[in-house]
Amino acid sequence: MNKTNPKVDIFLAKEEKWQKEFKALREIILQCGLSEELKWGQPCYSLEKANIVLIHGFKEYCALLLFKGALLKDPKGILVQQTENVQSARQIRFTNLKEIVKLKTAIKSYIKEAIEVEKSGKKVTFKKTAEYSIPEEFLSKLDEVPKLKAAFDALTPGRQRAYILHFSAAKQPKTREARVEKFIPKILKGKGLDD
Repeated sequence: MNKTNPKVDIFLAKEEKWQKEFKALREIILQCGLSEELKWGQPCYSLEKANIVLIHGFKEYCALLLFKGALLKDPKGILVQQTENVQSARQIRFTNLKEIVKLKTAIKSYIKEAIEVEKSGKKVTFKKTAEYSIPEEFLSKLDEVPKLKAAFDALTPGRQRAYILHFSAAKQPKTREARVEKFIPKILKGKGLDD
């Protein structure tokens, strides 16, 4: 079993809802030869600084997040794409400790495959920003305000995607318009959605 990280020990001691499940997942992961860290406030496991798997909890379930899960075979049919916009990562979800115990062997095999994918150098092919449909409300603003278009074009592809997805997520045209208006100043300053 690999060495545990004291930061993860502290995280687990404070965890209320999924503590037993997290501890069981941690034990399984540490048997796979990965380094343990606390990243983004969650237990994260890596191979030579490349993130392989993360443990995280939600209201209804806890999960293992396999960073390159889209490249894994899924013989058990247990990999879940968290949302339609997640391109690389996949989750294995659990609602109780029994499910983890039952799937222990499968969990290990998925993690070992994820390690092999990382070692092989395989990369997920990401959808290009141009392949996303831009909401009409934002397109019309880009046409109206040349400085806005230039500023948006100068953003990194990831920042562009974040704005497009945020604007597109609104169901109502008025909400999309309000979101566009709210973020115009940030875009003009060359800032991303969360900067």
